[in-house]
Amino acid sequence: MSDAYKTGSGSAGNARPMRLRDALRQARIEAADRTGVVVDLRDAEVARLEILNEALDPLFAEIPDSVDMFDRGITQGDTPRLWIDMVAHVVMGRDKRIYRFVQDTRFGRVVIAESHDVASVVQAVTAYVARRMIEREQALVQTPPPVAVIKPRSRFWPFVAGVVVGVAALFAVALAMALRGH
Repeated sequence: MSDAYKTGSGSAGNARPMRLRDALRQARIEAADRTGVVVDLRDAEVARLEILNEALDPLFAEIPDSVDMFDRGITQGDTPRLWIDMVAHVVMGRDKRIYRFVQDTRFGRVVIAESHDVASVVQAVTAYVARRMIEREQALVQTPPPVAVIKPRSRFWPFVAGVVVGVAALFAVALAMALRGH
C-alpha cells in the first residue's frame, strides 16, 4: 500500500499543474461539443415534426377554405413545435422519439395524445380538428341575431340652434345697452 501511495503521490508531484488558459480552452471545446449535440437533437426533433406535418397534409386539404381557425406550422426555438391552431400543438417528448399532442386550456396544458407512431398522432389530430369544427358550427348556430343599432342623433342642429340663440341674446343685450345709454 505504501508503494502505491508513494507512486501516486510521486506521479502527482511530477505532473505539471494545468494553466488556466489551457483549462479554459478545454472547457470551451467541451461546451462546443455539448452545443453540437443539442443542435443535432433539435434538428432531429424538427425533422420528426416535419414528417408528421407531411402526414397531416391530406387532413388539412379536406378542411373547407371558409374555415380559417387552423393555422398549421412548425416553430423553431428552444422547443420546436408543430402548431395545429392557436391552442394546440405537437411537441416531442423528453426522449425525442415520442410525439406529444397537447392543448393549452384555462386550467393548464392537457395532453390529448402521446405516441411513437405517426399514424396514431394523425388520428388524434383528426379527431381534434373534427371536434373543433363541430364547436365552431354550434357557436355559429347559437349566435343571436344582430340587434338593430340605433343611430345617434345628429349634433349639428342643436349646435346651430345654440348659436342662433346666443347671437340673439348678444344682440338683445347690445340693444338694451344702446337704448339705456341715450
